[in-house]
Amino acid sequence: MDVARMAGVSQKTVSRVFNDEPYVSADVRRRVLEAAEELGYRPNNAARALASGRTRSIGVVTLGTALYGPASLIMGVERAARDTGYALRVVNTMEGDPAGVAGAVESLLDQGVDGIVISEPIDEGHEGDLSARLDMPVLVLGAPPMLTPRALAAGTGADLMARTATEHLLDLGHATVRHLAGPQRWYAARDRLEGWRAALTAHGRTVPPVVEGDWSAASGYAAGRELASDGEVTAVFAANDDMAIGLIRALAEAGRRVPEDVSVVGFDDIPVAPYVTPPLTTMRQPFDAVAQEGLKRLVHAIENPQALPLPASDPPVHLVIRSSTAPPSTRTTPRHGRHTASPTSGTRHSPDLNGGASAHD
Repeated sequence: MDVARMAGVSQKTVSRVFNDEPYVSADVRRRVLEAAEELGYRPNNAARALASGRTRSIGVVTLGTALYGPASLIMGVERAARDTGYALRVVNTMEGDPAGVAGAVESLLDQGVDGIVISEPIDEGHEGDLSARLDMPVLVLGAPPMLTPRALAAGTGADLMARTATEHLLDLGHATVRHLAGPQRWYAARDRLEGWRAALTAHGRTVPPVVEGDWSAASGYAAGRELASDGEVTAVFAANDDMAIGLIRALAEAGRRVPEDVSVVGFDDIPVAPYVTPPLTTMRQPFDAVAQEGLKRLVHAIENPQALPLPASDPPVHLVIRSSTAPPSTRTTPRHGRHTASPTSGTRHSPDLNGGASAHD
């Protein structure tokens, strides 16, 4: 082999380097990689698969959507996969097609993938059927893990983020917080609603009716027209930034100022969030961190089938505080017998690159 000859090592040593096996010195590894780069050599993945019994590929099942959250998570998976040495094989499904996920999984199984990532954020009622057919490591993103011994979960914790967003508004002095929810077939929408409700309940506040949107700015605008007519509304937590932006537009048209009359918090921290009027306070989702940790745990499960799974870390909670939230306009309004809390109550502030402050838990 040319690489072995140029590096002055055996073909077996070259194989060990390309398979990232232990017991190869740093100097030998460097020489082999330099020789491979100079010769333009790429490992033969097909031959490697025959030798190892693995295709070094991971299947990805994802909802075919341009929504910021799911799309960003898949982009994070693609970036993280570059460092694993595994190729991705992506199959898109369509919302409302119960057979879509099952068909996508079957297609990936036929291709001989070593593991599967399921980024399917909608409850289609297919989890039980799929679990019986999956006997390989499966990483589920943003949804409960499947009932299979080798299932892993990542991207959970939206309920804690929603609770943090709601508590930010309560700490500012708002008596209660309205919720503009996402469609309840989505796991993320359910988690955010539960976090909002848990925060209000824990603080002994009234849990008002929920207004449901469909993630779009248009649905946020429609909800905003409804909420603007209620003079008791002083704070709204929206389940994503697009709906929050539509909501703010409707409030402005109705003469309800943000944040002077109504404070608004979004969720995701989309790229435009710092540049709307007013700049949007929102929960920043750690898409890349979730993808990197999830892929690391999945690859470990593939390559170490008898080992215990790597533990999952707690998801970061990052509230980006900008100009769409403020104390209610009447600062002396009693709150359970007390004056309203100061704007910084319960948070620790640090500069944010997007022009606001951030609170970290």
